[in-house]
Parts: sequence; structure tokens; C-alpha cells
Amino acid sequence: MGKQFSRRDFLRLGLLALSSFAFRPNFTRQEEREPPIVGRVTIEKIKVYSQPDLESEIIGNRYLDQLVTLYYTLNGPKGPAHNPIWYRVWGGYVYSAYLQLVKTRFNPILGSILEGGQLFEVTVPYSQAWSYKPEEGWQPVFPLYYSTVHWVTGVNLGPDGQPWYQITSELTRYMNYYAPAIHLRAIPDEELTPISPNVDPEDKRIEVDTRLQVLTAIEGTQEVFRTKISTGLPSHDEIPKGTKTTPGRFDISSKYPSKHMGELRASGAPDTYSLPGVPWSSFFIYKYGVAFHGTYWHNNFGAPMSHGCVNMRNEDAKWLFRWTTPVWEIPPEDRSQWDRRGWGTRVWVYWTKD
Repeated sequence: MGKQFSRRDFLRLGLLALSSFAFRPNFTRQEEREPPIVGRVTIEKIKVYSQPDLESEIIGNRYLDQLVTLYYTLNGPKGPAHNPIWYRVWGGYVYSAYLQLVKTRFNPILGSILEGGQLFEVTVPYSQAWSYKPEEGWQPVFPLYYSTVHWVTGVNLGPDGQPWYQITSELTRYMNYYAPAIHLRAIPDEELTPISPNVDPEDKRIEVDTRLQVLTAIEGTQEVFRTKISTGLPSHDEIPKGTKTTPGRFDISSKYPSKHMGELRASGAPDTYSLPGVPWSSFFIYKYGVAFHGTYWHNNFGAPMSHGCVNMRNEDAKWLFRWTTPVWEIPPEDRSQWDRRGWGTRVWVYWTKD
């Protein structure tokens, strides 16, 4: 595969990391304080409307992975009620449901990776991942999107001669692919310390109201967290035959900070998909792959959107990941243990009556 680093290469990494900051474009102080809001289109096409109203004239389109400058946010006078957020863009208005808010932040480059791997987060709108095979050379595989989380297991020189991180797929543990090191931020262990570790795990529970599309975290009798979510799309059948999130009493049984969901590479057939680096997954019906997890492919929380899982904003999923049991911590003696399993926090999924 790509060239392995020599001692000289490692020394050069420090200079490269510094140069990534030194040669940024010149900005005024005002621009540095208030960078533009940018949204990435997450589906094949979204519409630009003449007014913040789904019934107004359609005057244009924006397409998958296009970056759109969002001038300001407003609540549409006609909603939709569960998510009334619209954005003013050049020439009109776009609805927020399929725009991921993104930033571009470049990162210092680590010259070595801890044995067993380290967690990294993508900090650019998207970064094209490549694979390497001696008989094929470098080949693109899939994009890695903003705020996704991945296991980095090495540092190499990429096809452009710059430092790239080797990422190992959690799904197989043998598939490696690569992305520019400057595009990923190392997540320190202390960033994932447990929340409320002194609370008896028996006093913690999660309630999921599928009618209101709300998740609540409770300690004893006190509500400590509440957020909008997106559960499974309505269907006649529950998981596994349908997409409706199964109601009932469950327990979190396994947790993955990074999960490759779907196939290694989507075939394009109906209902197939490949989602590398889904962050902060806490499985509560593991047999059928039903979990709480972060979501980077829509921004329409408050309405059912999933194939059965509970979609959450990434920052909310991360909070829940840290708050629930089994506790996820990297044991110093074995960083290769990437998941945690055990009898964990109670989960109640239900439908409230009007």
C-alpha cells in the first residue's frame, strides 16, 4: 500500500500541521468571529422556494453534497409544525429537513496512532475516502461526512504525498481505507467520560414517545434531558419486517462510538445503503439492529424518518452515549475493544394517547 513513514516523515508531520494553520486565507476579525452558516445537501435534490412555504413557487434546486450558504434562519409561517425552520439562500428559501449544518476546521496531524486505534471525528463537510490495493492502486470508496466518527489505526502517505490516516472499518476489522489527516480531529478519551456516574444505574431510564417524537432521560423521578428525535417510519409492521420502531420495554445491550451501518458499499438496489462512521450508537434491540444514534443524513427531527432506529442529533446522541450504561471507556490495556456489552439502561418505547 502507500509508503510507510520514516523518522524523517514523522518530523515533517509537525511542519505540515503548522502550515495548515499558517496558510489559511486572510480574514477580517469580523469574519473570523462570524463565519457564514453553511449547509450540505444530504439527498439527491432539494427545492428552492420563492417563499418559506412548501406550497410557494419552486424556483430552483440544490443537489447532493452541494454546499449552500445560509444567510439567516427563520420559522416558516406555515411550518411544518414539527420542524418550522427555513433558511434564506441566494434567490429564495430552502427547508431545513435535508441540510446538514457543517463547518470546515483543519486539524493538527498526529505522527503516530496508539496501538489498537483511536477515535477521530470528521471536521470538514465531506472527505473522500480511498482504498489501496497493489494490483489496483488508489481507488475512491465513499465520502466521509461532517461529524462522523471513525477508528484510525495508522498514518501513511496518501496518493497526494501528504499524511493520510488509515481508517479500519468497525464492520469487518479487515477493510482499511484512507482519508487526509488534516480532515479528522482526534477525540481525547476525557471527552467521553461518563455523565452522572454516581447515580445508581437502576435509577436511570429512557422514555421514547413515538407520537410526540420526543426522548426523555430520567434519573429517579427527575427529568435530566429531553430532545426531539426521529423514530421509524410508519408501517403496518414493526421491526424486523417493517420500519415502525417496536414499542415495549428494553435495555441497552451494546454501545459503539463508531458504527458502519448497512453494507460496506451500497449496491444501489432498493432499500440498500452504506453509512460509515455513524456516531454514538446505543443498541437496545440488538437482534434487529435498533439503536439510538447520531444522524448526519437529515435534519428533520420531530418526525418519523428511520428504518426503525431512533435518530438523534449527533450532540444529543453523544450525551446519551455517555450517560447510559453499560459504561463505554477505553481500557488502557486493550484499546482494540471497540464496543461495550452488558445489561444496561432501561428503555421504554410507547405511544401517548391524544
